[in-house]
Amino acid sequence: MVLDKHRKDAEFTLAPVAKRFINVNPNTISWLGLITAAISGILLYLSWDYNWLLPVGAAVVLLSGYFDALDGKIAKLAGKCSVKGDYLDHVFDRYADMFMIAAIALSGWCNTTVGLLAVMGVLLTSYMGTQAQAIGAKRLYDGLLGRADRVVLCVAFPIIQWIACMCGYGFFDISGYSLSWMEIMMIYFAVSEEKKE
Repeated sequence: MVLDKHRKDAEFTLAPVAKRFINVNPNTISWLGLITAAISGILLYLSWDYNWLLPVGAAVVLLSGYFDALDGKIAKLAGKCSVKGDYLDHVFDRYADMFMIAAIALSGWCNTTVGLLAVMGVLLTSYMGTQAQAIGAKRLYDGLLGRADRVVLCVAFPIIQWIACMCGYGFFDISGYSLSWMEIMMIYFAVSEEKKE
């Protein structure tokens, strides 16, 4: 499952909006993405007590991911691409990941140890990808898990969890261990890696 290499397929949703906001500083859009990621983290954390926040949190995750893609598109169309902007984008991506994933790790949806491993897995794979770029290697988006994949999973699994809870199947047992759907996603984050060239 790798969506990062299909970024061009989302072009039709980005280009018209980017053209309308071509005079907006791309960094402003990056900040909007970061703020909405923080809000999504709060919603996902609170969803343990208020299940109806799961689909709301998922929608805000999607909005954050859209802003994350939009800032780069605006920068390209406006000729404002820069090393500083690329750096800011990478930093904000890591914060956005942590706002969402750490929130789930600290919520009741996930065992804390599994949550910690998921946080470590996401940070380390992202770090290895940027380190590969730093030494001149090409970063490939054909591993098991990239940024776009994480966003899609953080949209899909809260909705799955919400539907499962509505049907009375929010948790299920595997060999005496109780798992939520959100925890399955976190286990996947913990063990997946992003391939480099």
